[in-house]
Amino acid sequence: MAQVHIIGAGLGGCEAAYRLACEGVSVTLYEMKPLAHSPAHKLDTFAELVCSNSLKAERLNSAAGLLKHEMRTLGSVTMQAADANRVEAGGALAVDREGFSQFITDKIKSNPNIEIKYGEVKELPAEGVVIVATGPLTQGALAEDIRNRCGREYLSFHDAAAPIVSLDSINLDKVFYAARYGRGEDDYINCPFDKEGYERFWQELVNAESVPLKEFEKEHFRVYEGCMPIEVMAKRGADTIRFGPLKPVGLRDPKTGHRPWAVVQLRRENASGTLYNLVGFQTNLKFAEQKRVFSMIPGLENAEFVRYGVMHRNTFLDSPRLLDRFCRLKSDPRIFFAGQITGVEGYIESAASGILAGYNAARLIKQQELLSLPADTMLGALTAYVSDEQVKDFQPMGSNMGILPPLETRVKGKEERYTLLAERAVASLEAYLSKMSIQIKRRKHDEGNC
Repeated sequence: MAQVHIIGAGLGGCEAAYRLACEGVSVTLYEMKPLAHSPAHKLDTFAELVCSNSLKAERLNSAAGLLKHEMRTLGSVTMQAADANRVEAGGALAVDREGFSQFITDKIKSNPNIEIKYGEVKELPAEGVVIVATGPLTQGALAEDIRNRCGREYLSFHDAAAPIVSLDSINLDKVFYAARYGRGEDDYINCPFDKEGYERFWQELVNAESVPLKEFEKEHFRVYEGCMPIEVMAKRGADTIRFGPLKPVGLRDPKTGHRPWAVVQLRRENASGTLYNLVGFQTNLKFAEQKRVFSMIPGLENAEFVRYGVMHRNTFLDSPRLLDRFCRLKSDPRIFFAGQITGVEGYIESAASGILAGYNAARLIKQQELLSLPADTMLGALTAYVSDEQVKDFQPMGSNMGILPPLETRVKGKEERYTLLAERAVASLEAYLSKMSIQIKRRKHDEGNC
């Protein structure tokens, strides 16, 4: 009989299952795919990446880089999969989506401590330790059961995904390869606008037709700032996207020797480099409008859109009111939550919260002290944020240096300050894990089940 029930085989659920199995705890992992798919999912495998194939920056003195370091230290299966399926993306860690998902699926399926049950879960198990990692698309009977247990309404917002084009349909004579400030091996395709071309594009973008919202969506519609549709952002002003995802800083067009007026960047989508996604172009425009407007981008006049952008409703808990500092339901501490449903925002953030849930579920069963990571670590700071009762207007939060406690001594330079914050976090995490008698992982794990 399983000691822990995990609902959802996304990043958070897979990390939790993997960690529990490595701790010698038997797990039942419930997953509705391939019998049913949410509106945003296409693959039948676990841990599918929906919005983008980027896991963000790698350098340690960045928020995402620090979090990934902490995940590796904690033995993350997501980091194993990413290392095995990376594609070039300058200073970022990007992956081949299908290979990444398949890697994690194989790891989970091959572990003897994990039993997989397929089908839709309609209510939380009445007994045993439970980890809810159903993601931001939780809906139906299960969503209603969670709502009833929580005793208060969800918060809801909408998330958007960017289009993908094929490389062989891009007019390479009009674009150039480069990474900002020369970081990386020219991994991005850059589509340069002059002033006149940009202004025509912006005008068509703000007047393009979006997919109509359903009545229930109109009532709850909220756009999360970190994944805002490009057309919504553009309506804030003619220069908003030119200082956002289309900013030309750090780039020079080799054909002119000058910085373009605006630049659309395309990032490699798969390992073979045959597909590229439009960076920052999450959208809810109708498919025909996407084809019409995005074909105005230099080099994409005849682009083949292998996937158009889509927008879907996401939901998350009012975690500061509902969850304790271990991300357990205050009203029923045997129930943990992990992933985006808690209000952490982003792939690696969701996965990291699953690692912590897995460790703590195992320690709860073994009657050991639960882990509460130091607030000066990135994962500790994120966990503290989503469970902080002082947060009134709760919004999803991704990893960022701003949530870390300040240094004791003021440091003016941002790069130096971030480096010191990261070094402090690394030392703090290792000291804490040593104190809690947890093995510190010092290499990239890519072999075996654990």
